[in-house]
Amino acid sequence: MTKKASYAALIVAAGVGQRSGLSLPKQYACLGGMPVLRRTLLAFAAAPQISSIRCVIQPAFRDLYEAASAGLSGLGAPIAGGDSRQASVRLGLEALEGEAPDFVLIHDAARCFVTPELIARIIAALDGETGAVPTIAVSDTLKEVAGERVVATVDRARCRAVQTPQAFPLAPILAAHRSLASRGDLTDDAAVAEAAGLAVRAVEGDERNIKLTTSADFDRAARLLEGARETRTGQGYDVHAFCPGDHVILCGLRIPYERALLGHSDADVGMHALTDALYGAIGEGDIGQHFPPSDPQWKGAASEIFLRGAAERIAARGGHIVNADVTLICEAPKIGPHRKAMAERLAEILGISPQRVNVKATTSEKLGFTGRGEGIASLASASVSLPAGDA
Repeated sequence: MTKKASYAALIVAAGVGQRSGLSLPKQYACLGGMPVLRRTLLAFAAAPQISSIRCVIQPAFRDLYEAASAGLSGLGAPIAGGDSRQASVRLGLEALEGEAPDFVLIHDAARCFVTPELIARIIAALDGETGAVPTIAVSDTLKEVAGERVVATVDRARCRAVQTPQAFPLAPILAAHRSLASRGDLTDDAAVAEAAGLAVRAVEGDERNIKLTTSADFDRAARLLEGARETRTGQGYDVHAFCPGDHVILCGLRIPYERALLGHSDADVGMHALTDALYGAIGEGDIGQHFPPSDPQWKGAASEIFLRGAAERIAARGGHIVNADVTLICEAPKIGPHRKAMAERLAEILGISPQRVNVKATTSEKLGFTGRGEGIASLASASVSLPAGDA
């Protein structure tokens, strides 16, 4: 049987440049309420081909990195960067050597609009000897300039603007970086590959995959996030039976009660219904597809893991949650005293204002399994704003 190729993502986030005019490195600046680096990490986490993700950072900004990556799964330990991008990439590749992925995708943290589709296109162009880089056509006329004098017109038909991620077989690109470590003037990894005689294939890039460098770039990025959008709505429903115990978990709160709820995880019926509503709004199935109950790792798991996972998928697609509404259906325990705290807890997990979350309860007038006190049911709905035309 042929071994399946493995792909690692190396996110270069060690820069400290201030051309953006911000008070902190641009990769940690917030864009649409989320750090730029987190948006980038979510995009790679959403790419099914990527088996591991590592970041190269400046240790002085470790606290900012931890805040930007909090709660994300699949991340390896951060790698200390060097005094140039080229040095940082080499150090990152050397750290990856022990993991021995077949290929590595090297990406600038400040390109947070990279999509899983672009990642897939680049991976499809790779082979054991050839790298692949995304490029876009140049529409402006290009001139060669010496000082202030224009000396020649460059044939733009032969020129392309280059983006990241740039992907290569790990061993050759690591060897190239090591052999050219003294140069320090190579501005991207394709240049390192070219200087070492490695073949590099051009792949169609993405105009939206901009690199955030200046304040104007951040303005453009904000317009991309707030451009043409559409609102989608999803609904969810869940039930859990009572079992022996002394408390229930509802919407993230532990509530003392004479029984517990039976489930593979913590059986938080409200959170499960809301998670399904969020996946429904973006057309990505349900909680069981993303966190199968047959998987032992989710046994007894806190349901906030599932809810946070749905919220991260929405963010990875450039979306945000507009509002969420949860209804708990039971005779007991009493929900009223806990409604406000439940809404606040759900809002905290989703990263939205508590005013955008509503929790309410009703009985079934002693009818059905909830009326007989055999369990609790929950209904939920959620609205999500996504870029118009998002598949």
